[in-house]
Parts: sequence; structure tokens; C-alpha cells
Amino acid sequence: MNASPSSRNAFKHAFLAGTLGMLLLFMTTGAGAGNAPESDTSKADNVIHVTSDRLYSDSKTRWAEFVGNVRASQGNTVITADRLKIYYKSALSTAASKGPGEESIQRLESSGNVVIRFDNRVAKADKAVYITDSRILILTGPNASITSGKNTISGEKITFYRKDGRIRVEGGKKGRVEAFFYQKEKGLN
Repeated sequence: MNASPSSRNAFKHAFLAGTLGMLLLFMTTGAGAGNAPESDTSKADNVIHVTSDRLYSDSKTRWAEFVGNVRASQGNTVITADRLKIYYKSALSTAASKGPGEESIQRLESSGNVVIRFDNRVAKADKAVYITDSRILILTGPNASITSGKNTISGEKITFYRKDGRIRVEGGKKGRVEAFFYQKEKGLN
């Protein structure tokens, strides 16, 4: 089935708007923070590269979703998942007309085999939700975990407050919270 020229243009517009949205999301999350002003998109750390098997979007309900073998990267931050969905505060149709920093993303949701590498940490979960305004990352699933060096915490729900580094871990119905901390000096002994 051949797509009409107007549907091909709509797809291209949605793809560009989704990519712009991803760029702006990572610029507001602190990845590469302090390296350059947010409006300077010429720096390598400000470029985000997303690959997937498919892209769906709906400008009316304000979302774009990358599906299948998703990999999103910017600077030292890398997300891999089966799906990555972006929810916008404003319509995608207006995203192309706005300048850098003017597009606004409400949240990002990734699901299926989620692995996020950021801030010298590795987060793994069945599902991850990132709320941009509050900079809160919520990981869920029976094997949700965050690893930093040799140290690991795991539970069914992990809430990581990126603004101040707080972490809340919940064991859930089937499991308990588990933590492994390695140190050079004596701990409990």
C-alpha cells in the first residue's frame, strides 16, 4: 500500500518533532549539564540519536512512540528498550515552529528490557517513567535495580529523585528490598 504525499509529510513532521522532543528532554535532564548553554545545539553532547524499528505519533493527543530495538543516546546517557514513548505538553504540530528550549515534554516512558546508563549508574527495569519537571525516575518490575560501581539496590519499585540524589525502594508483593554495598574498610564487623 502506497502512502499519500500528505501522509508521508505528516510522518516526516512527526519524526522530526519526536527527535526534537527527545533532544530537549535530555537537555533538561542534566545530561551534559554545565557543558554548554541549552540553546547551543552545535555541541556533540547536545545531539541525541534515536534508532528503532518503527515510529508512531499522534499530534492531537501529544505523543510519539519509538518501537522495536530502541536505542536513544546523548553524551554519556544511553537508553535501550523495546518501546520508548514521549508525552508532550504542547502539540507536535507546533514543535517544528518553536526554537530550542521552547518545546516541553511532560514525561518519557520506556518499557520492555529497559536499560538506562546515566551518571555512572546503570538502571534496569521492565518499565521506566521519567517525569521531566520534577526530574524523577521511576523503575518498576520484579527485577528493577540501580547499580553504581559494585553497589546495587533492587526492588519491585525504585524511585530516584535526580535533583537531590534520594532513592526510595519498595519490595512489592513478591519480594523484598535488597542492597549490596562494597567498601574498603570494615562495615558491620
